[in-house]
Amino acid sequence: MILHSNIIGEGKPFIILHGFLGMGDNWKTLGKQFSESNFEVHLVDQRNHGRSFHSDDFDYDVMAEDLKAYCDEKNLRNMVLMGHSMGGKTAMLFATKYPEYLKQLIVADISPRYYPAHHEDILEGLSYLDFSKIKSRGKAEKALANYVPDTGTRLFLLKNLYWVEKGKLALRMNLEALKASVSEVGEALPNHSTFDKSTLFLRGDKSKYIGESDETIIHRHFPNSEIKTIANAGHWLHAENPDDFYDAVIEFLS
Repeated sequence: MILHSNIIGEGKPFIILHGFLGMGDNWKTLGKQFSESNFEVHLVDQRNHGRSFHSDDFDYDVMAEDLKAYCDEKNLRNMVLMGHSMGGKTAMLFATKYPEYLKQLIVADISPRYYPAHHEDILEGLSYLDFSKIKSRGKAEKALANYVPDTGTRLFLLKNLYWVEKGKLALRMNLEALKASVSEVGEALPNHSTFDKSTLFLRGDKSKYIGESDETIIHRHFPNSEIKTIANAGHWLHAENPDDFYDAVIEFLS
């Protein structure tokens, strides 16, 4: 099975991988901007997310293989690969396993290290949504607010809502599989894995995902890497400060 994607523009291939509980559509605005700089942008839905296939298997090894199958199907080589958060972990592993596919790698607000599971409240809130009773997006948001107080996070999660048929809402993600495998999301890049081509790590200045202590491990796995900080941005740095994010990426790619 091949991952679902939305392809924008023409030019050098540029794949973007979303984070946990997201989808390629989250990147549509920036994807369109990148396409205007002569890139063929692939907004990919990873397995169990968006419109891609559902599976009980969920870890970085299978997600890296999904990406390889996608690249082979679309005949993509000499490409730019960018991933945010969970997508950044997939991108890092793919780059270390299949460096011949890549020209440059960009990782947004995630380090190669292990992260403890921290999505329990969100997953519990999403599980609590009873679509036999919830018949509007507004009611879904109200129900989710008990578990996810942050409005921005809530609206991000509710982008997964869709109408199965008239009067019946559902979530696009494979929630049960993601709940069962949530510990996999924080897994570290394997110790021996390295990628020596040009790499950019971007972090939000208000985010705690990449700290000073992460710089050593980043440079160990990615010896030809640089780390840049995006001002006025947390973990969703591409959404919170898209202008500076875009500029940093374009400067690196040129």
